[in-house]
Amino acid sequence: MLGARVLAELGDDRTRFADARALKSYAGSAPVTRASGKKRFVGRRFVKNNRLINAGFLWAFAALTASPGANAHYRRRREHGDWHAAAQRHLLNRFLGQLHHCLKTRQPFDEQRAFEPFVQASA
Repeated sequence: MLGARVLAELGDDRTRFADARALKSYAGSAPVTRASGKKRFVGRRFVKNNRLINAGFLWAFAALTASPGANAHYRRRREHGDWHAAAQRHLLNRFLGQLHHCLKTRQPFDEQRAFEPFVQASA
């Protein structure tokens, strides 16, 4: 159901998002940076697709038990000092980037290639 929700929210136009950053911004998982002079603020997005971000967080959470590479990535972010939500959002950003690549190149998802550095480091 989550895969269907994510793909339904993205639509069927493969050229809708120019790059993975645009997809992450649309989903609301990428932070927004506001800079003016000497001040810089990095915060969360308020304008986003709420259905897509909710499905994305469930997708990332479910992947923790089903994917060893995703679990290793999440654990590394937690050891880095991220809280649960930040580590989960970082994992979702990685998934969205991989999904964008798979949709653009019409290649199936390969977990070994997607999480190669994390699986090798934990083994």
